[in-house]
Amino acid sequence: MMRRNRLNQVLVAVILASTALFPQFAFAQDSSKTSADSKIRNIDGVAAVVNTGYVTRKEIDDRIAALQKQGGKLPDAATLRKTILERLIIEKIQLQNADQEGVLVSNKELDKIIADIAAKNKLTIAELKVKITATGTTYDRYRQLLKDDVIISRYREREVEGKIKISDAEIDNFITDRNREIAGGGKVARSTPAAKGELEEIDVAQIFIPADANAGAGAQAEVKKKAESLLREARGDVDFLQLGAMAAKENPKIKFQDLGYRTPDRLPQLFYEAVRNTGSNQVANTVVKSPAGYHILKVLDRRALVAGASEAQQAAPQESASSVPQNIMVTQTLSRHILLRSREGLTDQDAERRLAGYRDQVRAKTADFGELAKKYSEDGSAANGGNLGWMGPGDLVPEFDQAMNRLQIGDVSNPVKTEFGWHLIQVLERRDAQLTVEKQRQFARAAIRERKFEQAYQDWLRELRDTATVKIINADDPAASPR
Repeated sequence: MMRRNRLNQVLVAVILASTALFPQFAFAQDSSKTSADSKIRNIDGVAAVVNTGYVTRKEIDDRIAALQKQGGKLPDAATLRKTILERLIIEKIQLQNADQEGVLVSNKELDKIIADIAAKNKLTIAELKVKITATGTTYDRYRQLLKDDVIISRYREREVEGKIKISDAEIDNFITDRNREIAGGGKVARSTPAAKGELEEIDVAQIFIPADANAGAGAQAEVKKKAESLLREARGDVDFLQLGAMAAKENPKIKFQDLGYRTPDRLPQLFYEAVRNTGSNQVANTVVKSPAGYHILKVLDRRALVAGASEAQQAAPQESASSVPQNIMVTQTLSRHILLRSREGLTDQDAERRLAGYRDQVRAKTADFGELAKKYSEDGSAANGGNLGWMGPGDLVPEFDQAMNRLQIGDVSNPVKTEFGWHLIQVLERRDAQLTVEKQRQFARAAIRERKFEQAYQDWLRELRDTATVKIINADDPAASPR
């Protein structure tokens, strides 16, 4: 349930979140459809024309209403409408392209998916229909929404996965780095630094938050505040690129990337000035402001550059080391959790409050974690006291994984939110396990693919948006407001 199956995550999320319909309208230039276009404009109000379809103001209103029902802090009304419109435009483009590419979901497939969702939530189809109706939507609208989500997910997986290329050299280098880390007692072995006067290469990673130069002072301040918040998080014990991936998931406009080894002259001057005196595995002291936005920078490594050496020669010692058969050691964690799913009628505040109550009972030794999980957890592991079994790096979603890794054996976490809902986590035991030479290549490939997927996905979304024909008409007013 907690493993990273993106399609399953989408399907589970659909039943948990408030729903909204994404109606599709045909857009034509001929006069015979002028009347139909006018009706659409008068009823819902067109917010944007997207290729051959529409995004309506009512769609924006519905999505905002769904977010408001879920509770939680939302940005100001103008920023929220702009963000929601952009999401709907991206969704519309994906659905249109998927249709052109023949990505379909049959009614039989849809029935099977809905039956699986009902079974996972321990409901009959009739009970599921009642719950859907209680959210304020109809079952037919729910089916259409679910169908759209599945189509988008399948199209995204097909298109993005096809863009990810992983070479044997990348796998070898990944294994080498892990072996060097083991040899260094768990710390990443850094390259030989350049001596005074020697040329050097710097491996810099960045998290980039774009800022519209024409935006008002308030919007600019919000972007800067977000950048400074990410900078504070980056200084902690977190994986920098994973932090970027999480930020990009919340806001698709955020970009993160490893720039790779570059000599100072091949780095943007702003970047080099910011990291000139920053050591390996250190984050730059301040956020860097460029005309495009804000950059959080981290120096992953610095190494001496051998004059006249080729890139292949520079990598030769690593490739040699990786050829020695070794078993990668990974730390596995045995944990259990209590899950409260996000759903209509349960706000984030309520879920957090309930889990905090369970936490306090366990810490005070007035209740047993396993018994609470059996009674209250809304996950398939409940019958087993919430036990998730032995999990290694990358087996769990990032938010859960990071919270679990911060716990000592026996500790109970504060409430943790993921796309599945809210969790209370307890670590039972840890152990070191070996991956054989055969298994470690599979592990390396999966880890590299996971790292590359988020970046490839964000690049793909930007490409879709840039190549689409989009005309914003009126997104500022609610559907009920006159144009």
